[in-house]
Amino acid sequence: LFTAGYLPPYLLPTTVGRLDTSLSLTTTQAGAVGSALLLSSATAGFLLASRVQRVGARALARLGLALAVLGYGAAALTTTVWAVVAGAVVGGFGSGTATTVAATRIAAEKDPHRASTAGLLSVSALAGAVYLTVPHLGRSHGLPLAAIALTALAVWPLTGRLPGGTTASPAGHDAGTDTPLPRRRSGPVLAAAVLCWSLAQNSLWGVSGRIGLTQAGLGDAGLGVVLAVALGAGLVGVLVAGALGPRLGRAMPIGAGTLVIALCIALTASATTPAAFAAGEIAWNTLYPVVLSYLIGLAASLDARGRWAVLVGSASSLGTAAGPLTGSVLSAQAGYAGMGLVLAGGLLLVAAPMTAVALHTGGRPLLPGAIRRRGGTPAALVAAATGTPSGAVPEVGAVEQPVVEIDVEAPAVAVRRAYDTAGPRQAAATPGPGTG
Repeated sequence: LFTAGYLPPYLLPTTVGRLDTSLSLTTTQAGAVGSALLLSSATAGFLLASRVQRVGARALARLGLALAVLGYGAAALTTTVWAVVAGAVVGGFGSGTATTVAATRIAAEKDPHRASTAGLLSVSALAGAVYLTVPHLGRSHGLPLAAIALTALAVWPLTGRLPGGTTASPAGHDAGTDTPLPRRRSGPVLAAAVLCWSLAQNSLWGVSGRIGLTQAGLGDAGLGVVLAVALGAGLVGVLVAGALGPRLGRAMPIGAGTLVIALCIALTASATTPAAFAAGEIAWNTLYPVVLSYLIGLAASLDARGRWAVLVGSASSLGTAAGPLTGSVLSAQAGYAGMGLVLAGGLLLVAAPMTAVALHTGGRPLLPGAIRRRGGTPAALVAAATGTPSGAVPEVGAVEQPVVEIDVEAPAVAVRRAYDTAGPRQAAATPGPGTG
Protein backbone atom coordinates (compact mmCIF):
# COMPACT_ATOMS: atom_id res chain seq x y z
CA LEU A 1 0.00 0.00 0.00
CA PHE A 2 2.85 2.37 0.79
CA THR A 3 4.39 1.68 -2.62
CA ALA A 4 1.09 2.14 -4.48
CA GLY A 5 0.38 5.39 -2.66
CA TYR A 6 3.85 6.92 -2.95
CA LEU A 7 4.56 5.99 -6.55
CA PRO A 8 2.79 9.03 -8.15
CA PRO A 9 5.07 11.60 -6.42
CA TYR A 10 8.13 9.55 -7.36
CA LEU A 11 7.09 9.53 -11.02
CA LEU A 12 6.21 13.23 -11.00
CA PRO A 13 9.04 14.44 -13.30
CA THR A 14 8.18 12.07 -16.14
CA THR A 15 4.42 12.49 -15.63
CA VAL A 16 4.56 16.29 -15.77
CA GLY A 17 7.12 16.26 -18.58
CA ARG A 18 5.00 14.00 -20.75
CA LEU A 19 1.88 16.07 -20.14
CA ASP A 20 3.91 19.04 -21.30
CA THR A 21 4.95 17.44 -24.61
CA SER A 22 2.30 14.85 -25.41
CA LEU A 23 -0.78 16.98 -24.72
CA SER A 24 0.67 20.32 -25.88
CA LEU A 25 0.24 21.92 -22.46
CA THR A 26 2.37 24.79 -21.26
CA THR A 27 4.91 24.20 -18.53
CA THR A 28 2.70 25.94 -15.96
CA GLN A 29 -0.40 24.00 -17.06
CA ALA A 30 1.39 20.66 -16.82
CA GLY A 31 2.67 21.59 -13.37
CA ALA A 32 -0.86 22.54 -12.34
CA VAL A 33 -2.14 19.09 -13.38
CA GLY A 34 0.54 17.43 -11.28
CA SER A 35 -0.34 19.68 -8.35
CA ALA A 36 -4.05 18.82 -8.72
CA LEU A 37 -3.21 15.11 -8.58
CA LEU A 38 -1.16 15.45 -5.41
CA LEU A 39 -3.61 17.90 -3.82
CA SER A 40 -6.36 15.31 -4.24
CA SER A 41 -4.06 12.77 -2.57
CA ALA A 42 -3.48 15.09 0.39
CA THR A 43 -7.21 15.75 0.71
CA ALA A 44 -7.84 12.03 1.15
CA GLY A 45 -5.40 11.94 4.05
CA PHE A 46 -7.01 14.84 5.89
CA LEU A 47 -10.52 13.43 5.42
CA LEU A 48 -9.69 9.86 6.43
CA ALA A 49 -7.07 10.32 9.18
CA SER A 50 -9.50 9.45 11.99
CA ARG A 51 -11.72 7.03 10.10
CA VAL A 52 -9.43 4.11 9.30
CA GLN A 53 -10.24 2.13 12.44
CA ARG A 54 -13.94 2.83 12.16
CA VAL A 55 -14.37 1.97 8.48
CA GLY A 56 -11.68 -0.70 8.44
CA ALA A 57 -8.26 -0.78 6.83
CA ARG A 58 -9.27 -3.46 4.36
CA ALA A 59 -12.32 -1.62 2.99
CA LEU A 60 -10.51 1.72 2.70
CA ALA A 61 -7.47 0.15 1.06
CA ARG A 62 -9.61 -1.57 -1.56
CA LEU A 63 -11.54 1.64 -2.21
CA GLY A 64 -8.32 3.58 -2.68
CA LEU A 65 -6.78 1.00 -5.00
CA ALA A 66 -9.98 0.81 -7.05
CA LEU A 67 -10.05 4.59 -7.49
CA ALA A 68 -6.36 4.56 -8.44
CA VAL A 69 -6.89 1.89 -11.09
CA LEU A 70 -9.94 3.61 -12.56
CA GLY A 71 -8.59 7.16 -12.40
CA TYR A 72 -5.05 6.62 -13.66
CA GLY A 73 -6.21 3.99 -16.14
CA ALA A 74 -8.76 6.34 -17.68
CA ALA A 75 -6.24 9.20 -17.81
CA ALA A 76 -3.73 6.92 -19.54
CA LEU A 77 -6.19 5.86 -22.25
CA THR A 78 -7.43 9.29 -23.33
CA THR A 79 -5.88 12.40 -24.87
CA THR A 80 -8.71 14.76 -23.94
CA VAL A 81 -7.24 17.25 -21.50
CA TRP A 82 -10.24 17.56 -19.17
CA ALA A 83 -10.57 13.76 -19.01
CA VAL A 84 -6.86 13.40 -18.17
CA VAL A 85 -7.19 15.99 -15.41
CA ALA A 86 -10.32 14.32 -13.99
CA GLY A 87 -8.68 10.90 -14.06
CA ALA A 88 -5.56 12.24 -12.37
CA VAL A 89 -7.65 13.82 -9.59
CA VAL A 90 -9.67 10.62 -9.00
CA GLY A 91 -6.52 8.52 -9.08
CA GLY A 92 -4.80 10.94 -6.70
CA PHE A 93 -7.59 10.53 -4.17
CA GLY A 94 -7.18 6.77 -4.45
CA SER A 95 -3.43 7.02 -3.91
CA GLY A 96 -3.97 9.23 -0.88
CA THR A 97 -6.43 6.73 0.57
CA ALA A 98 -3.92 3.90 0.17
CA THR A 99 -1.20 6.04 1.77
CA THR A 100 -3.49 6.87 4.69
CA VAL A 101 -4.12 3.20 5.45
CA ALA A 102 -0.41 2.43 5.07
CA ALA A 103 0.52 5.24 7.48
CA THR A 104 -1.85 4.00 10.20
CA ARG A 105 -0.57 0.45 9.86
CA ILE A 106 3.07 1.61 9.98
CA ALA A 107 2.36 3.57 13.18
CA ALA A 108 0.89 0.41 14.71
CA GLU A 109 4.06 -1.57 14.01
CA LYS A 110 6.52 -2.28 16.79
CA ASP A 111 9.27 -0.56 14.76
CA PRO A 112 7.77 2.24 12.61
CA HIS A 113 11.16 3.34 11.28
CA ARG A 114 11.96 -0.12 9.97
CA ALA A 115 8.53 -0.37 8.30
CA SER A 116 8.88 3.04 6.65
CA THR A 117 12.35 2.25 5.32
CA ALA A 118 11.01 -0.99 3.83
CA GLY A 119 8.27 0.98 2.08
CA LEU A 120 10.70 3.57 0.75
CA LEU A 121 12.98 0.80 -0.45
CA SER A 122 10.13 -0.77 -2.40
CA VAL A 123 8.84 2.41 -4.01
CA SER A 124 12.34 3.59 -4.93
CA ALA A 125 13.13 0.29 -6.62
CA LEU A 126 9.88 0.29 -8.59
CA ALA A 127 10.21 3.93 -9.64
CA GLY A 128 13.78 3.29 -10.80
CA ALA A 129 12.60 0.37 -12.93
CA VAL A 130 9.90 2.57 -14.48
CA TYR A 131 12.41 5.30 -15.32
CA LEU A 132 14.63 2.75 -17.05
CA THR A 133 11.76 1.18 -18.99
CA VAL A 134 9.35 3.96 -19.99
CA PRO A 135 11.71 5.98 -22.26
CA HIS A 136 12.06 2.94 -24.54
CA LEU A 137 8.28 2.54 -24.93
CA GLY A 138 7.50 5.93 -26.49
CA ARG A 139 6.60 9.48 -25.52
CA SER A 140 2.94 8.94 -24.63
CA HIS A 141 1.67 10.66 -21.50
CA GLY A 142 -0.19 7.50 -20.57
CA LEU A 143 2.83 5.30 -19.86
CA PRO A 144 3.70 6.54 -16.33
CA LEU A 145 0.00 6.78 -15.47
CA ALA A 146 -0.52 3.21 -16.63
CA ALA A 147 2.42 2.08 -14.48
CA ILE A 148 0.74 3.59 -11.41
CA ALA A 149 -2.60 1.95 -12.26
CA LEU A 150 -0.99 -1.46 -12.76
CA THR A 151 0.84 -1.15 -9.44
CA ALA A 152 -2.44 -0.47 -7.64
CA LEU A 153 -3.98 -3.47 -9.39
CA ALA A 154 -1.08 -5.71 -8.33
CA VAL A 155 -1.39 -4.65 -4.69
CA TRP A 156 -5.13 -5.41 -4.54
CA PRO A 157 -4.78 -9.16 -3.65
CA LEU A 158 -2.70 -8.27 -0.58
CA THR A 159 -5.52 -6.29 1.04
CA GLY A 160 -7.16 -9.48 2.32
CA ARG A 161 -4.56 -9.55 5.11
CA LEU A 162 -5.72 -6.20 6.50
CA PRO A 163 -8.16 -5.94 9.44
CA GLY A 164 -11.76 -4.86 9.09
CA GLY A 165 -13.57 -2.09 10.98
CA THR A 166 -13.84 -1.90 14.75
CA THR A 167 -17.03 -2.92 16.44
CA ALA A 168 -19.15 -0.31 18.13
CA SER A 169 -19.18 -0.11 21.89
CA PRO A 170 -22.46 -0.46 23.81
CA ALA A 171 -22.67 3.30 24.18
CA GLY A 172 -22.71 3.62 20.45
CA HIS A 173 -19.22 4.96 20.07
CA ASP A 174 -16.42 3.32 18.18
CA ALA A 175 -13.60 2.00 20.28
CA GLY A 176 -10.90 4.57 20.76
CA THR A 177 -12.66 7.43 18.95
CA ASP A 178 -12.77 9.50 22.14
CA THR A 179 -9.03 9.25 22.72
CA PRO A 180 -7.65 12.80 22.53
CA LEU A 181 -4.95 13.60 20.02
CA PRO A 182 -1.62 13.76 21.88
CA ARG A 183 1.29 16.14 21.27
CA ARG A 184 -0.92 19.13 20.47
CA ARG A 185 2.11 21.44 20.10
CA SER A 186 4.76 19.22 18.59
CA GLY A 187 2.40 17.69 16.03
CA PRO A 188 1.29 20.93 14.30
CA VAL A 189 4.86 22.28 14.30
CA LEU A 190 6.11 19.11 12.65
CA ALA A 191 3.25 19.11 10.13
CA ALA A 192 3.90 22.72 9.10
CA ALA A 193 7.64 22.17 8.82
CA VAL A 194 7.22 18.96 6.80
CA LEU A 195 4.82 20.77 4.45
CA CYS A 196 7.51 23.35 3.64
CA TRP A 197 10.18 20.64 3.49
CA SER A 198 8.22 18.63 0.93
CA LEU A 199 7.38 21.79 -1.02
CA ALA A 200 11.07 22.52 -1.51
CA GLN A 201 11.90 18.92 -2.46
CA ASN A 202 9.15 18.58 -5.04
CA SER A 203 9.55 22.05 -6.48
CA LEU A 204 12.91 20.85 -7.77
CA TRP A 205 11.75 17.28 -8.47
CA GLY A 206 8.87 18.54 -10.59
CA VAL A 207 11.18 20.46 -12.93
CA SER A 208 14.21 18.14 -12.76
CA GLY A 209 13.34 16.70 -16.13
CA ARG A 210 13.33 20.12 -17.78
CA ILE A 211 16.58 21.13 -16.06
CA GLY A 212 18.28 18.01 -17.37
CA LEU A 213 16.94 18.43 -20.90
CA THR A 214 17.20 22.18 -21.43
CA GLN A 215 19.98 23.39 -19.11
CA ALA A 216 22.26 20.38 -18.59
CA GLY A 217 22.05 19.16 -22.21
CA LEU A 218 20.87 15.60 -21.60
CA GLY A 219 18.76 13.62 -24.05
CA ASP A 220 15.57 11.82 -23.08
CA ALA A 221 17.27 8.44 -22.64
CA GLY A 222 20.21 10.00 -20.76
CA LEU A 223 17.83 11.81 -18.44
CA GLY A 224 16.01 8.55 -17.72
CA VAL A 225 19.32 6.88 -16.83
CA VAL A 226 20.30 9.71 -14.47
CA LEU A 227 16.94 9.64 -12.70
CA ALA A 228 17.03 5.85 -12.44
CA VAL A 229 20.57 5.93 -11.00
CA ALA A 230 19.46 8.66 -8.59
CA LEU A 231 16.60 6.50 -7.37
CA GLY A 232 19.02 3.58 -7.11
CA ALA A 233 21.20 5.75 -4.90
CA GLY A 234 18.06 6.40 -2.90
CA LEU A 235 17.85 2.66 -2.34
CA VAL A 236 21.34 2.75 -0.87
CA GLY A 237 20.32 5.65 1.33
CA VAL A 238 17.27 3.76 2.59
CA LEU A 239 19.41 0.71 3.35
CA VAL A 240 21.86 2.89 5.28
CA ALA A 241 18.98 4.47 7.21
CA GLY A 242 17.63 1.03 8.04
CA ALA A 243 21.05 -0.16 9.19
CA LEU A 244 21.62 2.91 11.36
CA GLY A 245 18.14 2.81 12.85
CA PRO A 246 17.99 4.75 16.12
CA ARG A 247 21.74 4.79 16.77
CA LEU A 248 22.06 8.47 15.85
CA GLY A 249 18.66 9.45 17.23
CA ARG A 250 16.31 11.41 14.99
CA ALA A 251 17.44 15.00 15.53
CA MET A 252 20.85 14.66 13.89
CA PRO A 253 19.73 12.81 10.71
CA ILE A 254 16.80 15.21 10.24
CA GLY A 255 18.68 18.44 10.94
CA ALA A 256 22.05 17.73 9.35
CA GLY A 257 20.47 15.77 6.49
CA THR A 258 18.22 18.71 5.60
CA LEU A 259 21.19 21.09 5.54
CA VAL A 260 23.09 18.86 3.11
CA ILE A 261 19.95 18.42 0.97
CA ALA A 262 19.74 22.21 0.66
CA LEU A 263 23.25 22.28 -0.80
CA CYS A 264 22.41 19.47 -3.22
CA ILE A 265 19.30 21.30 -4.44
CA ALA A 266 21.30 24.46 -5.11
CA LEU A 267 23.89 22.42 -7.03
CA THR A 268 21.32 20.54 -9.12
CA ALA A 269 19.33 23.65 -10.05
CA SER A 270 22.44 25.52 -11.19
CA ALA A 271 23.98 22.61 -13.16
CA THR A 272 24.87 23.38 -16.78
CA THR A 273 26.66 20.11 -17.62
CA PRO A 274 25.46 16.50 -17.51
CA ALA A 275 28.09 15.62 -14.90
CA ALA A 276 27.12 18.42 -12.51
CA PHE A 277 23.42 17.64 -12.92
CA ALA A 278 23.97 13.93 -12.32
CA ALA A 279 26.15 14.58 -9.25
CA GLY A 280 23.62 16.90 -7.64
CA GLU A 281 20.63 14.72 -8.51
CA ILE A 282 22.24 11.52 -7.23
CA ALA A 283 23.51 13.07 -3.99
CA TRP A 284 20.14 14.67 -3.36
CA ASN A 285 18.18 11.47 -3.96
CA THR A 286 20.57 9.54 -1.71
CA LEU A 287 19.81 11.77 1.26
CA TYR A 288 16.14 12.56 0.61
CA PRO A 289 14.70 9.13 1.54
CA VAL A 290 17.01 8.89 4.55
CA VAL A 291 15.61 12.07 6.10
CA LEU A 292 12.09 11.16 4.98
CA SER A 293 12.27 7.80 6.77
CA TYR A 294 13.21 9.52 10.03
CA LEU A 295 10.42 12.08 9.59
CA ILE A 296 7.88 9.29 9.04
CA GLY A 297 9.17 7.47 12.12
CA LEU A 298 9.03 10.69 14.17
CA ALA A 299 5.43 11.37 13.12
CA ALA A 300 4.46 7.78 13.89
CA SER A 301 5.96 8.04 17.39
CA LEU A 302 3.71 10.98 18.28
CA ASP A 303 0.56 8.84 18.33
CA ALA A 304 0.35 5.06 18.47
CA ARG A 305 -2.99 5.16 16.60
CA GLY A 306 -1.27 6.75 13.62
CA ARG A 307 -3.30 9.96 13.48
CA TRP A 308 -0.27 12.24 13.50
CA ALA A 309 1.43 9.98 10.98
CA VAL A 310 -1.52 10.49 8.62
CA LEU A 311 -1.86 14.22 9.28
CA VAL A 312 1.87 14.88 8.87
CA GLY A 313 1.86 12.70 5.75
CA SER A 314 -1.07 14.68 4.37
CA ALA A 315 0.73 17.94 5.11
CA SER A 316 3.69 16.51 3.22
CA SER A 317 1.37 15.70 0.33
CA LEU A 318 0.14 19.31 0.33
CA GLY A 319 3.71 20.48 -0.03
CA THR A 320 4.30 17.85 -2.68
CA ALA A 321 1.14 18.99 -4.48
CA ALA A 322 2.24 22.61 -4.58
CA GLY A 323 5.75 21.62 -5.64
CA PRO A 324 5.36 21.29 -9.43
CA LEU A 325 3.51 24.59 -9.77
CA THR A 326 5.86 26.38 -7.36
CA GLY A 327 8.90 25.08 -9.19
CA SER A 328 7.47 26.10 -12.55
CA VAL A 329 6.64 29.62 -11.35
CA LEU A 330 9.97 30.15 -9.58
CA SER A 331 11.99 28.87 -12.52
CA ALA A 332 10.03 31.07 -14.93
CA GLN A 333 10.59 34.16 -12.75
CA ALA A 334 14.12 33.66 -11.41
CA GLY A 335 15.59 30.93 -13.60
CA TYR A 336 16.58 27.48 -12.43
CA ALA A 337 19.61 28.67 -10.45
CA GLY A 338 17.60 31.36 -8.67
CA MET A 339 14.89 28.82 -7.89
CA GLY A 340 17.52 26.54 -6.34
CA LEU A 341 18.79 29.30 -4.05
CA VAL A 342 15.26 30.15 -2.87
CA LEU A 343 14.47 26.49 -2.15
CA ALA A 344 17.77 25.94 -0.34
CA GLY A 345 17.14 28.97 1.86
CA GLY A 346 13.69 27.68 2.74
CA LEU A 347 15.10 24.31 3.75
CA LEU A 348 17.62 25.97 6.05
CA LEU A 349 14.74 27.71 7.81
CA VAL A 350 12.59 24.61 8.37
CA ALA A 351 15.51 22.46 9.56
CA ALA A 352 15.39 24.16 12.97
CA PRO A 353 11.76 23.40 13.98
CA MET A 354 11.94 19.81 12.73
CA THR A 355 15.10 19.22 14.76
CA ALA A 356 13.50 20.88 17.79
CA VAL A 357 10.49 18.54 17.63
CA ALA A 358 12.79 15.52 17.37
CA LEU A 359 14.69 16.69 20.46
CA HIS A 360 11.58 17.65 22.42
CA THR A 361 9.81 14.34 21.89
CA GLY A 362 12.92 12.23 22.52
CA GLY A 363 12.55 11.14 26.13
CA ARG A 364 14.61 8.32 27.62
CA PRO A 365 14.25 4.57 27.19
CA LEU A 366 12.19 2.75 29.79
CA LEU A 367 13.14 -0.45 31.50
CA PRO A 368 11.35 -3.71 30.73
CA GLY A 369 7.97 -3.91 32.42
CA ALA A 370 7.72 -0.17 33.02
CA ILE A 371 4.25 1.30 32.86
CA ARG A 372 2.95 4.82 32.99
CA ARG A 373 1.11 6.49 35.79
CA ARG A 374 -2.12 8.22 34.89
CA GLY A 375 -1.39 11.46 33.08
CA GLY A 376 2.17 10.41 32.29
CA THR A 377 3.84 9.61 28.98
CA PRO A 378 3.02 6.15 27.62
CA ALA A 379 6.03 3.87 27.72
CA ALA A 380 5.52 2.66 24.17
CA LEU A 381 5.56 6.21 22.81
CA VAL A 382 8.70 7.15 24.71
CA ALA A 383 10.36 4.03 23.43
CA ALA A 384 9.27 4.75 19.86
CA ALA A 385 10.63 8.28 20.12
CA THR A 386 14.02 7.07 21.32
CA GLY A 387 14.37 3.93 19.29
CA THR A 388 14.19 1.51 22.20
CA PRO A 389 13.69 -2.09 21.02
CA SER A 390 10.06 -3.03 21.17
CA GLY A 391 10.70 -5.86 23.56
CA ALA A 392 11.89 -3.45 26.25
CA VAL A 393 8.43 -2.03 26.92
CA PRO A 394 4.96 -3.49 27.22
CA GLU A 395 2.58 -3.55 24.30
CA VAL A 396 0.56 -0.39 23.64
CA GLY A 397 -2.66 -2.01 24.77
CA ALA A 398 -1.07 -2.93 28.09
CA VAL A 399 0.60 0.40 28.83
CA GLU A 400 -2.13 1.86 31.07
CA GLN A 401 -2.88 -0.52 33.91
CA PRO A 402 -6.05 -0.20 36.01
CA VAL A 403 -5.66 0.55 39.68
CA VAL A 404 -6.79 -2.49 41.73
CA GLU A 405 -7.75 -2.00 45.37
CA ILE A 406 -6.88 -4.94 47.64
CA ASP A 407 -8.54 -5.28 51.03
CA VAL A 408 -6.19 -6.36 53.83
CA GLU A 409 -6.90 -7.18 57.45
CA ALA A 410 -6.40 -4.30 59.87
CA PRO A 411 -3.22 -4.66 61.90
CA ALA A 412 -3.59 -5.70 65.51
CA VAL A 413 -3.64 -2.88 67.99
CA ALA A 414 -0.27 -2.68 69.67
CA VAL A 415 -0.19 -3.57 73.35
CA ARG A 416 1.87 -1.07 75.25
CA ARG A 417 3.42 -3.61 77.64
CA ALA A 418 4.74 -5.63 74.71
CA TYR A 419 7.40 -2.98 74.25
CA ASP A 420 10.21 -2.03 76.51
CA THR A 421 13.49 -0.23 76.39
CA ALA A 422 16.41 -1.77 74.60
CA GLY A 423 18.83 -3.85 76.59
CA PRO A 424 19.18 -7.29 78.18
CA ARG A 425 16.06 -8.84 79.57
CA GLN A 426 15.60 -9.55 83.25
CA ALA A 427 16.37 -13.12 84.09
CA ALA A 428 12.91 -13.79 85.43
CA ALA A 429 11.37 -12.53 82.18
CA THR A 430 13.52 -14.63 79.92
CA PRO A 431 11.53 -17.62 78.65
CA GLY A 432 12.85 -21.09 78.04
CA PRO A 433 15.67 -23.11 79.46
CA GLY A 434 18.96 -21.71 80.44
CA THR A 435 17.55 -18.71 82.20
CA GLY A 436 19.45 -17.12 85.02
